[in-house]
Amino acid sequence: MELEEQVMTLIVSAGSCRSMLMEAMRHSRNGEFEQAEQLVEQARCALHAAHAVQTQLIEADAGEGKLPVQIVMVHAQDHVMNAVLLMDLTQEMIAIHRRLPPVATSRSQSAAMAC
Repeated sequence: MELEEQVMTLIVSAGSCRSMLMEAMRHSRNGEFEQAEQLVEQARCALHAAHAVQTQLIEADAGEGKLPVQIVMVHAQDHVMNAVLLMDLTQEMIAIHRRLPPVATSRSQSAAMAC
């Protein structure tokens, strides 16, 4: 796999992971824990794919600067880092939501949250 393709795989996989985790938190907030957990598992697979490519890049570089550092590479690594962090935070939020009683929201509260 070419370097450019690896970088794009990092961005796409980590971005997909992030999107699924954000959706999982929305489901969790609404008490839909089964859907939330399914999304977390799908996100974990996407993160695993990103991590596999990241590991290939680290091994290819071997800490010797063999790979050129480009802004897009830094951007890709930023996406991976954010996905890893969001995975941890999402799991914590789901655990918190499980402990809270269900909250009914009125239309005005929902509209205010949408802003």
